[in-house]
Amino acid sequence: MPVDNQIEIPQSFMAMYVSPGHSRPNATQDVVLARYERCEDMACMLTEHSQTLAFKNHFTEQEVLARCHQGLLADGSNFTHHESGWVVRRLAELLGWTCPSLPDVSGSL
Repeated sequence: MPVDNQIEIPQSFMAMYVSPGHSRPNATQDVVLARYERCEDMACMLTEHSQTLAFKNHFTEQEVLARCHQGLLADGSNFTHHESGWVVRRLAELLGWTCPSLPDVSGSL
């Protein structure tokens, strides 16, 4: 079946959907793509907000990223623990900041 979508999902994101010892994702391509687009959009949307927090409140980059992570983990955010970590790491990458160590979350999607 031909794929109409031209978006390349990063391996760091795909890894969340591949169970240990397997090579194929445990979700459909449509599901993974939708989740990726949602996470990427969130990281992009948080860039300006994060810069504003750092500037106006004199928070360190680490504090801003930790606060974003806490917000993404909050009830009702609709992001999994793994996705929340990925969004924060992507946000740090977009901003050119060093990502802090995030709490280790065990379990799979």
